[in-house]
Amino acid sequence: MIATSEKVNIATEPHSAKLWMPKQVLITPAALDEPWGQQIYNRVKALNLPVQELKQNRLINLRGEDERETYRKAKSTLAIVTAPASALKLQPIPPSADYQFHLAEGCPAHCQYCYLAGSLQGPPVIRVFANLPTILNNLPYYKKPGQVTSFEASCYTDPLGIEHLTGYLAQTIKFFGEQENMHLRWVTKYSQVDSLLNLPHNNHVRPRFSLNTDFVSRRMEGGTAAIDERLAAVRKMALPKALGGGGYKVGLVIAPIMPLPDWEEQYTQLLDKLEQTLDFDCDITFELISHRFTPGSKAILQEWYPNTSIDFDESTRSLKFNKFGGKKFVYNAVTMNSLRSFFYSELKRRFPEAPILYWT
Repeated sequence: MIATSEKVNIATEPHSAKLWMPKQVLITPAALDEPWGQQIYNRVKALNLPVQELKQNRLINLRGEDERETYRKAKSTLAIVTAPASALKLQPIPPSADYQFHLAEGCPAHCQYCYLAGSLQGPPVIRVFANLPTILNNLPYYKKPGQVTSFEASCYTDPLGIEHLTGYLAQTIKFFGEQENMHLRWVTKYSQVDSLLNLPHNNHVRPRFSLNTDFVSRRMEGGTAAIDERLAAVRKMALPKALGGGGYKVGLVIAPIMPLPDWEEQYTQLLDKLEQTLDFDCDITFELISHRFTPGSKAILQEWYPNTSIDFDESTRSLKFNKFGGKKFVYNAVTMNSLRSFFYSELKRRFPEAPILYWT
């Protein structure tokens, strides 16, 4: 079980242009009542960030005059709140993991294809949950008898992108390291992993790094680490502890895959770099995700990013429906098969022992 309080350990890595610092921090009374909420409060105060103690447990005055201003205001706000009771009722999240759970909601990155657009209610404020012990101690109740149960912690946030403010990811890794038949999965577009290298994860944790071409990274993934920085972080995490690494099993999420001009050349360059990065024996997996969007996410993203480089032309896409009747636009069968064949062929040639967990 996780303790309700531990000594604060401020991240020691130097600030960089990619290390997100909110312009305002809000904390609710309920969050201040939580020992872990107080720890985040102490962290942000130590970083000289402006903190406002709210008088109520609701976030208000976060909207601007239009959607663009609301987006800018929300994306520069860290709100320290408590997770509602509904967050403790875990939902399956195939094919990523058996269940999802949430340390936070909202992401500091500015990805023009943002997966969260339309998924979360209200302005895209980065909310971190102060009742961490309650969240973690709830997870063992979902263990499947006699088998390993996997838990995904990054459906609604990038936990590494806010780790310097929360310390939650390190604590969660240590928690899973102590559990039997429980494995943690999380994914990131950031690279500040030094504080995670020496943690006792006991091979119960698989950090995954989202990769794409340099073009996509530079043009469509604002505020994230450059691809070369992410690759360096992958190497650090995967290297054995005896060689100064974290000794983690790692995952590579190539997403969103797009048929850009010269896409084969661009993705070949990415895979060349990855092959050079992982030039030693390690446990790696791949997840391959093609670009898709819903009518709702398209509308929101075009308001947030009116000059986006993303191709949202529905006439060139195939329409699919989920089990609830929701619509999404994916690439047509010819394009999808071409992309899929390329990646399966190239990855099997370069990493013959590494499983491709899924293509979607």
